[in-house]
Amino acid sequence: MVLNARLDHRDPLVFDTHELGRRPGALQRLTRTVDAPKDFGLQGVIGVPEGAPVELDLRLESVMEGVLVTGTARARAQGECVRCLEPLEQQLEADFQELFSYPDADDRGRPVAEPGDDAEDDEDRFFVEDGLIGLEPVLRDAVVLALPMQPVCQEDCPGLCSQCGVRLADDPDHHHDAVDIRWAALQGLAGSLGDGEKDEMSGDGPDSADAAEKQEK
Repeated sequence: MVLNARLDHRDPLVFDTHELGRRPGALQRLTRTVDAPKDFGLQGVIGVPEGAPVELDLRLESVMEGVLVTGTARARAQGECVRCLEPLEQQLEADFQELFSYPDADDRGRPVAEPGDDAEDDEDRFFVEDGLIGLEPVLRDAVVLALPMQPVCQEDCPGLCSQCGVRLADDPDHHHDAVDIRWAALQGLAGSLGDGEKDEMSGDGPDSADAAEKQEK
């Protein structure tokens, strides 16, 4: 059950529904620009920076059960490309809809003696408290769902070189000569044999020295 008893009417994400009234069918449209709260997004991945402007287009409708809020939030999200680790920005647009129930009515609009009698049913519900509704948790969930789990600076970003870490988009022709480790030992052996043959041909090896000494005797 989500109660809003401690809502502050000065909070820009708290809305007063007294003007809307409780007559089913009553409608109110609102446009508001608010500052993004802290940790507004996927922490460490991408999100709307704290204090950045968030534009809200809202529709508040009075229904039997409470106040139905439908809206769209728009903002600029910032993060880091998961492939090349470069900073990125992208336009965010998140749609949401949530019912804020009257505390003296159940989910069918029928009066109840005490809100929260059935804790299991109330666990995921939001309520109108003293005519106020708090939009922050609803908006936060909508923004998280609208953000990419793996943001990229561009769809075809090639990422980083796995060997040296250079950004491949800056050097499309970048490559490393691959060496098969299975042949590395043989290449070393071949190199040592080649050096021995050169020594023999030049007469600098130990065998050539012995042969020269015998010839002198």
